[in-house]
Amino acid sequence: MKKVAVIGSNSFSGSDFIDYILKVRDYNVLGISRSPEKSEVFLPYKKNPNLNRFKYYQMDLNRDMKGLKELLLAEKPNYIINFAAQSEVAPSWEHPEQWFQTNAVAIAALGDFLRQQGWLERYVHISSPEVYGTCEGIVKEDAPLNPSTPYAASKAAGDLMLFTLVKQYNFPLVMIRSTNVYGAYQQLFKIIPRSVIYLKMGKKIQLHGGGHAVKSYIHIRDVSKGELMAMEQNHHYGEIYHLSPNKGVAVRDVVSKICALLSKSFEDSTITVAERPGQDKAYVIDSACAEDTLGWVPNIDMDTGLIRVINWIEKNWNAIKKESLEYMHKP
Repeated sequence: MKKVAVIGSNSFSGSDFIDYILKVRDYNVLGISRSPEKSEVFLPYKKNPNLNRFKYYQMDLNRDMKGLKELLLAEKPNYIINFAAQSEVAPSWEHPEQWFQTNAVAIAALGDFLRQQGWLERYVHISSPEVYGTCEGIVKEDAPLNPSTPYAASKAAGDLMLFTLVKQYNFPLVMIRSTNVYGAYQQLFKIIPRSVIYLKMGKKIQLHGGGHAVKSYIHIRDVSKGELMAMEQNHHYGEIYHLSPNKGVAVRDVVSKICALLSKSFEDSTITVAERPGQDKAYVIDSACAEDTLGWVPNIDMDTGLIRVINWIEKNWNAIKKESLEYMHKP
């Protein structure tokens, strides 16, 4: 039975990927993350019927690199998919060196180790469209990198390091860049779950810059499906796959949909605040490569996805209402 190591397994995207792969494949799965496992309210795989094929290891990509290397050498996973990152944009202006440590320096160390391992069939790296910055029109995979925040710059640096390993050592890299991923189990400070919670609490939803920034929202399960397809596909090393819908939507329009689904007035439930520094006005990325090469298409429309988020919050309301709705930075 083949093995998959998921680094950043406690993350929103990592935990959904684990839940999905345990359901549709017979792989053994290793979960690796720096924090203790969260409750089943935030980890969908906790209720997976195939959880006996999953093992969890608490390790920090920055502080436990030696132990991580030893674990990987002992387990020799066929596939490694890395979700671990300092991923928030706004706080990256306050401690940019910490974002670079996780997203670039640690990636350089891990990549240099993995390129020497003959047992590794594929390394899937989760990047971000933020590396492109604000773009006009539809962004393709060969678009130039033009980051406009420390977060985006740190991700771009890590990406470029990995591509050098492909050029020099034929490193088995596949890179994924997904747009604004959402769904049940997401971090509560994100705009979609936070909007639902605020409406249930009777609090006003803050719209940065009036919510006019255009995002390309995609459901987490559609992304997990694409990541698995990319992981298993035989293709050129260094391939980049975009996973995105074919059009964007303004943040205010998403919040308006949520208000309508909960029978709340958009005007009475929102307030405009200052825009975030470095906020990209819009980006819509082209997913033709994933569609043509992998046969990937997104299947979950936004109305369905939003209803699932609402149902998740309502089902777990007693636990969720006790949680903080603010981003808590951990260096």
